[in-house]
Amino acid sequence: MIQLYRVTKYYEGVPALRDISFSVEKGEFVFVTGPSGAGKSTLLKILFCAERADEGQIIIQGMNAHRLGPSGIPFLRRNIGFVFQDYKLLPHKTIYENIALALKVVGTPYGEIERRTYQVLKKVSMEKKLHLTPPKLSGGEQQRVAVARALVNEPQVLLADEPTGSLDPQSGREVFDLFREVNMKGTTVLVATHDWETVRKMQRRIITMERGKVTDDGKRHVQWSLSLRPPADEGPDGAALRRGEP
Repeated sequence: MIQLYRVTKYYEGVPALRDISFSVEKGEFVFVTGPSGAGKSTLLKILFCAERADEGQIIIQGMNAHRLGPSGIPFLRRNIGFVFQDYKLLPHKTIYENIALALKVVGTPYGEIERRTYQVLKKVSMEKKLHLTPPKLSGGEQQRVAVARALVNEPQVLLADEPTGSLDPQSGREVFDLFREVNMKGTTVLVATHDWETVRKMQRRIITMERGKVTDDGKRHVQWSLSLRPPADEGPDGAALRRGEP
């Protein structure tokens, strides 16, 4: 599902990620933890193709994200949902419009937009507030809407960057309950978080980062060993990997 091999990212010559290698299997739930500045957010941005790695390879669903062109990135993102700490909802649009927009930009037919938007709002228990704008909601409610927006395209992968960082404990638990429910239905979930209490209670795989490096992995046997060969290079067009040769 997801493979990273010796991924490095620099900002103005300073490494934000250093030699990151690990893999995530389809349907896994993985926490990425570590102090501020450890590289967690940068890692998720690279997986979402919001940033490009300077070195290494990133394979997501058989596609080399490091080599995707402008037309390939939107295609890959359709299969990835992203939940931000600060929600990133459009304040002057209704809840319904915020979610429907994610479907409109990929050309979803109107009838399908309406059906899927209502469906996902019901999933996060926000269907009764679809005509409200984000400023009229609590922080927990806004994050529920953000989760709904991330899920409306039915992604194979869900990424979340400190999704409960600005929420009260109860709202935070509700958000993680949503993630757990989605994961139980087969979606691969990666969450960057400081919420150690939730991490401890959920007992899932934990990848720990510090100063841009992975310092511990609760499932080391699926990491890319540095003695292994990197994933096959499929060429500049970002086509799916099909070869096993070096």
